[in-house]
Amino acid sequence: MELRESLQLSLRAIREHGLRSALTVVGITIGIAAVIVFVTLGASLQTAVIGEVSGDAPPEMQVTVGPEGQQGPPGTSTVPAFTERDVDEIESLQDVDRVVPQGTVQTSTLQHEGRSIAWESATATSPAFFEDNEFASGGPFEQGATEVVINSEAASLFDPELEVGDTLGLRVGQNTTREATVVGIVESTGSSPFGDISIPQVYVPTDPFYGTTAESPATGENQRVYPSLTVVAEDYEAVPSVQSAVETYLEDESDARTLKPTEYEFSVQTNEELVDQIREVISTFTGFVAGIAVISLIVGAVGIANIMLVSVTERTREIGIMKAVGARRRDVLQLFLVEAVALGIAGAVLGTLVGLAGGYAATSYLDLPLTFAPEWFAAAVLVGVGVGVVAGLYPAWNAARVDPIEALRRE
Repeated sequence: MELRESLQLSLRAIREHGLRSALTVVGITIGIAAVIVFVTLGASLQTAVIGEVSGDAPPEMQVTVGPEGQQGPPGTSTVPAFTERDVDEIESLQDVDRVVPQGTVQTSTLQHEGRSIAWESATATSPAFFEDNEFASGGPFEQGATEVVINSEAASLFDPELEVGDTLGLRVGQNTTREATVVGIVESTGSSPFGDISIPQVYVPTDPFYGTTAESPATGENQRVYPSLTVVAEDYEAVPSVQSAVETYLEDESDARTLKPTEYEFSVQTNEELVDQIREVISTFTGFVAGIAVISLIVGAVGIANIMLVSVTERTREIGIMKAVGARRRDVLQLFLVEAVALGIAGAVLGTLVGLAGGYAATSYLDLPLTFAPEWFAAAVLVGVGVGVVAGLYPAWNAARVDPIEALRRE
């Protein structure tokens, strides 16, 4: 029997059982569409995160200390270990443009014109922190001054909004409130993995706000110690050599090697490494979610197997007649396989179209850049066809084994 004839007979059988066939196709469609939607969301989220983190990022690296094997973005380190001597020594290394220390000042509230807002902490840093930020108004604070810089989101917490020149009170103890002058409002406080989402931030100079100190093992002096440093290289080409030099200094000469807990280790993470880490996490999550969606494909496969088994039972007499007039086992096997594959292809095509539409709608709703993963689309079509073949093999084999004499006896 020619393939064209098998296809015609299969399509006729599908039309005769339209509702049953349609429900089977819907199962495949839902499974493939779910996979494509989740994969598209994962690819789009990855593009958004990586674009935000690495888009206009300076040639910098984050230096932290934490449990062995732990790496992460700034803020993940909670152990103050880097002294002012370490800051100066790292800044003197070749090809280092600047070193920006960062610490945390614990607060309970922010106060302005009689209104108080609960506030957990402010970031203590140096004026160099703002060299890569744009100010909506004002500018960076000065070390030694009782001044504060906030971002636009923090300014909008008060009504009316805070402006440059306003006085902001920071409650840093049970009975201590530090009055500081707002000298700058920044438009952006750094890259955010979620695009438009920006967290209100308050920045203060380390002098006079940051009070965490320790004795420097090298000098014996009492110095401020910080949980993290941002090291900025002079250009992108110098990042690898600067990273290596910083790691060598930390392990061989730094105060931090003595001040950190024994089981903790240093992490000098560049933007590129951070991007790779984020990409790996998102890819793992996307694969996990897509794997769950594959369960729908298994349900679709069961549906195809079910309809083919029912079809073989209902068409037993027809199979007997075909064999009586000369049809071979191969012809019968081909007939039912073609029918199963046709259902799989129909589900794959519809699933791909629905998945594309769903991915577009989901990324538009979440305001993510639409990014497709074409390799998954090809895989979806292949899976649809494969599901049809696998699910139709056993029923087709059963049909091919039907005894023509016994089949003709059936009513």
